[in-house]
Amino acid sequence: MADVQHKDPVEDAASSTAPKRKAPDSPSSTINFTSRNPPWTYLKLQLVSQPDATPSQPLDALSARTYLSSALSQFLGLTGTAIPIDILKVETGSLSTTKGASKHDGVWVRVPRDDGAAVVAALSSWIGGSGSGASAAWRVCAKGNYLGALVSGSGSDLFVP
Repeated sequence: MADVQHKDPVEDAASSTAPKRKAPDSPSSTINFTSRNPPWTYLKLQLVSQPDATPSQPLDALSARTYLSSALSQFLGLTGTAIPIDILKVETGSLSTTKGASKHDGVWVRVPRDDGAAVVAALSSWIGGSGSGASAAWRVCAKGNYLGALVSGSGSDLFVP
């Protein structure tokens, strides 16, 4: 007698109705990823001096570092001076306003994300300046975890001299 195979009708129906997966035609060139914990916080700061103060020297990286360290030391003590701050760019120039031209000194800095809130609090509450009696303060113009989003563009203009 010939060996006859009997197929199960339930198994046969399940295999015919199951959707089959098709391999993609070509690999996608776009890669998406999400960075949940960025390591840095980026700040755009502006040094604001008294309106009636005599014009002083333009802000340079060393003066900016001194003012930043002074603000952190005054607000947080020795712990504040231990926070690493990377100065990315120092901008000097003047802005024309309705009352005339005013000096504009800006600094782009990078700090660890965990210390970002403490740095913003320290800088926004600091009033200091040179020994000549002229006072200055930091204004936090922008804060963000991604540099590209902060400069609202590609970020390439940040490194233009």
